Amino acid sequence: MWLDLPTFNTVVASTPLVAIDLVVRNTRGEVLLGLRVNRPAYGFWFVPGGRIQKNENLDSAFRRITHDELGHTFERAEARLRGVFEHFYDDSVFANAGAGPDTHYVVLSYCLDLAQGQTLQPPTEQHQHYRWWSEDELRISLRVHEHTRAYF
Repeated sequence: MWLDLPTFNTVVASTPLVAIDLVVRNTRGEVLLGLRVNRPAYGFWFVPGGRIQKNENLDSAFRRITHDELGHTFERAEARLRGVFEHFYDDSVFANAGAGPDTHYVVLSYCLDLAQGQTLQPPTEQHQHYRWWSEDELRISLRVHEHTRAYF
């Protein structure tokens, strides 16, 4: 269930959001990152991911998020849980309209390894560009958001 903007603003200001992040690797071990076009983390390279909706179980959320973020539906059983992380941001999606609340996420990070020859068709609503990064490269790049670097 998606919330209307005033209700969502109240939620962001009042409670943590729960999300799934996707550490997607190709067969060379490179990690897929997208250049964020929305707040928070605007202008940074970040792993794909998304919020879990109310009354959405984890398996359904994983299928929806992989479809929406990668253009291909994966099952949660195909991935490995990397861990649970906390992300704190000084801004929120509402910062574009002026002052808005800060954002707190509790994130379930999953690693998803692509099969040889498997391709993705990620959309551009959340990320302007996509590219594959080596772990060494993304660990040291200040263009990669600290919350993404924390996964490595």
